[in-house]
Amino acid sequence: MKKLLVFLALGLVLFLAACSSKEGSAKESTSNGDTTDSAEGAEKQVVTFWHSMGGAGQEALNKIVEEYNASQDDITVNAEYQGTYDESLTKFNAVAGSDSAPTVIQTFEIGTMSMINSGQIKPIQELIDADGYDMSGLEENITNYYSLDGTFYSMPFNSSTPVMYYNKDAFKAAGLDPETPPATYEEVEEASKKIVESNPEMKGFALQAYGWLWEQLLANQGALLLNNDNGRTDTPTEIGWTAEEGKSILEWVKRMVDDETFANYGTNGDNMMAGFLAGDVSMFLQSSASSRDVIDNAPFEVGIAYLPHPENKERQGVVIGGASLWMIDGKSEEEQKAAWEFMKYLQTPAVQAEWHVGTGYFAINPSAYEEQVVKDAHAEKPQLQVTVDQLQDTKASYATQGALMDMLPEGRKIMETALEVIYNGGDVNEAYTTAVDQYNAAIKQANAARGE
Repeated sequence: MKKLLVFLALGLVLFLAACSSKEGSAKESTSNGDTTDSAEGAEKQVVTFWHSMGGAGQEALNKIVEEYNASQDDITVNAEYQGTYDESLTKFNAVAGSDSAPTVIQTFEIGTMSMINSGQIKPIQELIDADGYDMSGLEENITNYYSLDGTFYSMPFNSSTPVMYYNKDAFKAAGLDPETPPATYEEVEEASKKIVESNPEMKGFALQAYGWLWEQLLANQGALLLNNDNGRTDTPTEIGWTAEEGKSILEWVKRMVDDETFANYGTNGDNMMAGFLAGDVSMFLQSSASSRDVIDNAPFEVGIAYLPHPENKERQGVVIGGASLWMIDGKSEEEQKAAWEFMKYLQTPAVQAEWHVGTGYFAINPSAYEEQVVKDAHAEKPQLQVTVDQLQDTKASYATQGALMDMLPEGRKIMETALEVIYNGGDVNEAYTTAVDQYNAAIKQANAARGE
């Protein structure tokens, strides 16, 4: 009898263990980033996607990822926020080459050469060629930046350019035409004087000390940031702009500082935007990706205009900003193919329309602008159309294609310091000379570090 009871007990244990094993195999198993099982037991390929979208951008992205995961049964994308672009890159460099590395990482445009030189990425051109995917249908003034010697290394994703925001109510109060915003530096100065005259509590113009804006103001003059065609035909060895082009920006700001029409927010873009919304300043430059936030939160009518340029220069346009998606090398072929499917999904007109309307970023696929949701949004907020027009009116050149070099983040900091010197009453010639010397030194140091 005892033997029978022991036998029955042993059988029960084995039965429960088998059930537990089967149940466990039907649950998600994503610790290695490889696969997960659906409720029906069908294995899914997991794609780990590191991104740097916060606020409204993160909400819009999460929604798109959820919709993608629900749209098919083969792939699960895990979108994981990693902080700012700089913070994300620091984390990536710490795990690159290990199993902890993501499948896809979002990196800002000036990180392009750093990613290429890292040896940790798989150029998406390989997937484009294998799949016969046509990149020509995407926005040319966006894809131009991410193409180097005919090769695409990453997939454009969130793209923006700077625009000028202005307070239409303040313009009306100052006797200015709110439908004809300033187009040149000189017109911005004149408008600023009239704004201050009509309302001494309001400044005319603000420019965040931000290296990206400096670069854009150069490109709008047709100026190169780096020599050798912005580093696109050979490795840069020094700056590409002339003293006239570079000083024009500092001199423009200096005149407004001296006229007391300039609002100094230093490097703090959030304070600048808050100042605009509070009616403390009537015009400022910032990313087109902020358009929805600015329009929706302003207690007055907001205008959006093209980036200004010196009156003695013809407007050339803007360089695409934002970020792109990079495929990380060392992953299985199945994982990379799954990530590629997700990248292609992001470029479809319907998804790009949702992304553009939800964030203010451009649609990478211009067909998205024909989607009804975009037409409705542009009818309600015609300012959004201005951001698209400025991009599409940009004249293709090395200047507007943008610069490529791994020292660009350092270069931005150098120019931000120069701008702050001027904001605080410093001398243009001294600030400019110091900045150029430091910029050229950074280029030489970067080349020396690579043995060039």
